[in-house]
Amino acid sequence: MDNRKFLPIIIVIVIAAVVLIGLSSSIFYTIDAGERAVIFYKFGGGLDKEHVLTPGFGMKAPWNNLHVYEVREKSIEEKMDVLDKNGLSINVDVTLRFHPIYNQIGHLHENFGVGYINTLVIPEVRSAVRQVMGRFSAEEIYSTKRSEVEAMIKTETEKSLQENNCEMRALLIRSINLPEQIRLAIENKLKQEQEALAYQFRLDKEKSEAERKRIAAEGEAVANKIINNSLTPELLKMRGIEATLDLSKSPNSKVVIIGSGKDGMPLILGNN
Repeated sequence: MDNRKFLPIIIVIVIAAVVLIGLSSSIFYTIDAGERAVIFYKFGGGLDKEHVLTPGFGMKAPWNNLHVYEVREKSIEEKMDVLDKNGLSINVDVTLRFHPIYNQIGHLHENFGVGYINTLVIPEVRSAVRQVMGRFSAEEIYSTKRSEVEAMIKTETEKSLQENNCEMRALLIRSINLPEQIRLAIENKLKQEQEALAYQFRLDKEKSEAERKRIAAEGEAVANKIINNSLTPELLKMRGIEATLDLSKSPNSKVVIIGSGKDGMPLILGNN
């Protein structure tokens, strides 16, 4: 049997296999857990923004481009110098946690590309920090309004990222560093304010105690006045007679009534 007639077929099969193997990386793809992807169709439709590929195995035409995005939560740390409302330089260290919105990968790719962290996230964080801190003084940022400043930065950053297909998970101001001289001046001022508050508290406490004593004294004076007004001569005479009778009945008392005292009260003499 002449096998030479099968030779062209074998050659074609071999060539096709070689080409297929060579193009396999361009035809077959795998999307891992924590990833999403979109395809750019060179000869029909361009970027398919609405069809986001989920984890799994798939095929595509070798001339189409697959763009894979990691959608796990990411964290970046940014140190920057900003100015307060008085033009004082402040060094700020900020940490941001975020991830792309899964079903918006196509829009994210169209607007910013795979380098979206450098072209979107970092600039937006820096912009929010600068804008917010520019509304406050260094003293407010460093002490009294730090939580308010942090909340405003979070709100503005979250809004900006959300509008551009990213979700902010958390934002934390790790440190705020001022020039040493300014920091010491602020800390000294805060210390003096605390001492003044403590002194005022003591004054208020002493005033309250003095007021309490005044009210108590006035109450006692009123009570004594009422008692004095109620002690009429007739009442005192009656109470004296009652006391004399009680003493005369006491087995431990030797009482001798020898006459009458002033106002007709009995006069009592006795010893033990």
